[in-house]
Amino acid sequence: MRKYLCIALALAAWVACGIEARAEGGPHRIGAGVNYWVALDDVDEAFDDNGLGYVLSYQYKKDLVGLGIDAELLPDRFGEDTYAPQAYVIVGNAIYAGAGIGWLYHDGEGEGEFSDDPFYSFRAGIDLALLGPLHLDIYGQYRFEATEQLSDSQSDLDTDTVYLGAAVRMAL
Repeated sequence: MRKYLCIALALAAWVACGIEARAEGGPHRIGAGVNYWVALDDVDEAFDDNGLGYVLSYQYKKDLVGLGIDAELLPDRFGEDTYAPQAYVIVGNAIYAGAGIGWLYHDGEGEGEFSDDPFYSFRAGIDLALLGPLHLDIYGQYRFEATEQLSDSQSDLDTDTVYLGAAVRMAL
């Protein structure tokens, strides 16, 4: 039930941003990218403490303030495929900073589940306008994560994570 509520809230926020943006004529951007992540604390030797993640991204930017919504896939993160829906408030244009919140959804053995607590993150990056409507976003991100219990493990993981990412977005 909680999973469906979170998904419904994320979709409602996405639609609401789109309706407001169309009414004001603001730019929408959609795209995809990749993240390289590294856990700051040592993790059990059975798990990799770094890896690649994939991101689908939507942004609405108006003047110096914007909203970003990402859907991230972290394959085999600490032994489980993990999905991370998240939202950011972004301030700036070519050089920007942002703060966000999201949840981890672990797809381990059996039925998957959302983490009990959200994660918080700070992001800073460079958003370069390329040819025509294309933008290249290169960013660093620091994610504060609460202790999480993996579905196939008896141990709790309490580690913050650093990301280096890049996304290509097209303005609509």
